[in-house]
Amino acid sequence: MKTAIVVDWLTQMGGAERVVLAIKELFPEAPIYATVYNPDTVDRVFHDMDVRTSFIQRLPGAKKSYQKYLPLMPTAVEQFDLSEFDLVISSSSSMAKGILTRAETVHVCYCHTPMRYAWDFYHEYLNGPDVGWLKRKVIPWLMNYIRMWDRLTADRVDYFIANSETVARRIKKHYHRDSVVINPPVEASFFTPGDIDEDYFLVISRLVPYKRVDMAIQACNELGLPLRVIGTGPEFDRLKAMAGPTVKMMGRLSEEEIKTHYSQCRAFLFPGEEDFGITPLEAQASGRPVIAFGKGGALETVVDGKTGLFFAEQTVDSLKSSIKRFENTSFDRQVIRQHAEKYDKVSFQEAFKSFLDSIGKF
Repeated sequence: MKTAIVVDWLTQMGGAERVVLAIKELFPEAPIYATVYNPDTVDRVFHDMDVRTSFIQRLPGAKKSYQKYLPLMPTAVEQFDLSEFDLVISSSSSMAKGILTRAETVHVCYCHTPMRYAWDFYHEYLNGPDVGWLKRKVIPWLMNYIRMWDRLTADRVDYFIANSETVARRIKKHYHRDSVVINPPVEASFFTPGDIDEDYFLVISRLVPYKRVDMAIQACNELGLPLRVIGTGPEFDRLKAMAGPTVKMMGRLSEEEIKTHYSQCRAFLFPGEEDFGITPLEAQASGRPVIAFGKGGALETVVDGKTGLFFAEQTVDSLKSSIKRFENTSFDRQVIRQHAEKYDKVSFQEAFKSFLDSIGKF
């Protein structure tokens, strides 16, 4: 059985890329199709893989600013020739599920979310701080086309796998399709609880508006608490400008450095609303509690009062209240760690194989 894996793009390392690596281990001979591939910003393990890109790869600045080519991506994924494959697995939060396959080919979509910027978070993106007046005029017309294409291409998928119950509900709402929930994997064996306790809170994130890292910075500014922010993105300069004397913007760090920061922080701050969220589980695999906005995927991975705390409103004051509550709450590191182990890569792969076996494709 010939298998291919299709992704939106390979330009950074995050939860979606870890999913691809876990699936690739099940199908080591499968090529990976991506609209854009930047080997400089992904794990080196990808360098030895057969990664096949679209025409967008050759356009100016595509490897670093692929988002500006969004209007071309429906055409790009439809031009992938997948006629030789019996099974195609798309890992999609954007365009990858829109591929064309033969009638005999089974297309399984591991859906991280229906397009956030086209559906649930459309207005947040449209009114974001980096959207100028011209984009505000153009985006509504573009998104109308993108939404129609996205809804149409949901019918090209034979089976949907959702990465969380939250995403399963979105798939049902926007695509009118049922899905099986298989949570993304966390490399629990890589992260370990540490014996050193440093006096800082931690954020690890792509620095884009919807992650709401600005809330964590403002809360720690006002409380005078130390915060370390690891990550890069278009919001970096703005966030660095608002960071007070207790906030350190760390930029991009190695995996070993990130592992150390996880294992030594007081708690991990997670102020955004995510579809699932791997970083809270990485923090918990390190034995550290999470202070998270109580909505979206965090509700499925953080146990309030046991492995972390929730704050009810996505406001600085609500986050500050939870940080103050954290100061008077004790946590058991081994209990936190054991909770995260349930989401280990082995569990993900077993569930994924079991699903494929149930449809006769493993």
